[in-house]
Amino acid sequence: MQNTAPKNEGKTLLLLKPRGFCAGVVRAIDIVRIALEAFGPPIYVRKEIVHNRFVVEDLQAKGAIFVDSVNEVPEGERVIYSAHGVSPEVREKSHLRKLRVIDATCPLVTKVHVEAVKFAKDGYSLILIGHRDHDEVIGTLGEAPIVTQLVGSPEEVESLTVPDPNRVAYLTQTTLSLDETRDIIAALKKKFPNITGPHAQDICYATENRQTAVKHVVSDADLLLVVGSENSSNSNRLVEVARNLGRNSHLIDSCKDIQSSWLEGTKTIALTAGASAPECLVQEVVQFLSTKGFDNVNEVEVMPENVRFGLPPEIVAAIASAPAVSVAE
Repeated sequence: MQNTAPKNEGKTLLLLKPRGFCAGVVRAIDIVRIALEAFGPPIYVRKEIVHNRFVVEDLQAKGAIFVDSVNEVPEGERVIYSAHGVSPEVREKSHLRKLRVIDATCPLVTKVHVEAVKFAKDGYSLILIGHRDHDEVIGTLGEAPIVTQLVGSPEEVESLTVPDPNRVAYLTQTTLSLDETRDIIAALKKKFPNITGPHAQDICYATENRQTAVKHVVSDADLLLVVGSENSSNSNRLVEVARNLGRNSHLIDSCKDIQSSWLEGTKTIALTAGASAPECLVQEVVQFLSTKGFDNVNEVEVMPENVRFGLPPEIVAAIASAPAVSVAE
């Protein structure tokens, strides 16, 4: 663990690391970009490939067409599933429309889907911890809708009823607050003492690492800024983590969202980014804050992060047949 926070006076910017893109987001964006280069537009994408406005608009400019439903994709065309995953119903609709599917679902989300199917086949009632109407949750619920119930708080646990209290399992959305999820799991274990869960936690490594980094430095800062879009669950959780620790914190899509009142009397700002926010937006914030006197920039590395995920076979084949296509580092 490396912490280079300064001891000297003046306005300081603590740049948290790890921050920004996770392996699942890099993979998903690469899939769309390579598909556009290898096959040419139009390439249809079901939902936002990742929850970031800048990324979506950039891919739109390159020829990606984002749709809410596979029913909007012309029959026989290519469609990419977003990193958040889809339900079996969506897969069936794609098959009926003869769509050429490229699946950009994050492997860690796929892990949760596989667990849901296994628990359901083994006769368990499923409790999914997550946020209603989030794309990832909708997809996971679709794997075993008859036996799955959704909870978003410890209070909601009290109203749960299941056929057999001794055959209950829980799963979680991958982008939740570690602390909030821990409280919900504790409530579930109190209500269902024999409840079982996944072998390894479902909250993804990047979500955990970014929250840990915030906790590590938040006491040294007057303000935390999180680069990320409003519909990004993991970005919102970073703001919540700081606020729960009594620190002023704001979510910003870009440097244009920073209000001058936030900077009044502020000596030290901590800056991070959600897992779907590109580094170029972070650097724009760094440059903007330097014009406001925060030019003492110190990167605080809390833990290394070197995870990479492989690409789906359709994209691997496209790269092999078109050597000019590149993969992001």
